[in-house]
Amino acid sequence: MKEKEKLDSLTGTIINCAIEVHSALGPGLLEAAYEACLAFELAEQGLKIERQKRLPVVYRDVKLDCGYRLDILVEESVIVEIKAVDYLAPIHKAQLLSYLRLSECKVGLLVNFNVKVLKSGIIRMVNNYPGSPR
Repeated sequence: MKEKEKLDSLTGTIINCAIEVHSALGPGLLEAAYEACLAFELAEQGLKIERQKRLPVVYRDVKLDCGYRLDILVEESVIVEIKAVDYLAPIHKAQLLSYLRLSECKVGLLVNFNVKVLKSGIIRMVNNYPGSPR
């Protein structure tokens, strides 16, 4: 399977798991609750996950821990950033894009669980995605 197809399939699985969590819990909980439940669902699917993974900043060839943490890293390739806010602001998108650049991951999902229908709370972002113009 090509990298693009693998990433597309993986993000589809992650979105389905997020929908499952949202269907069970609905909006109104803390981000930490959604993170724990989504991590559980992803692990149940047999996916490798890392919660609160440290993300260093590389400055002048030195890795510096500046306190950045990825909510969930799936299969060492997709970043899932979880929110439970009234609306996704530009700063949330900028945060995920920065995480994609710092980690060199190609795709990330910004998931806001504080919505009536989860589909309206999901943003997929890419960084040097396979097949996209540079």
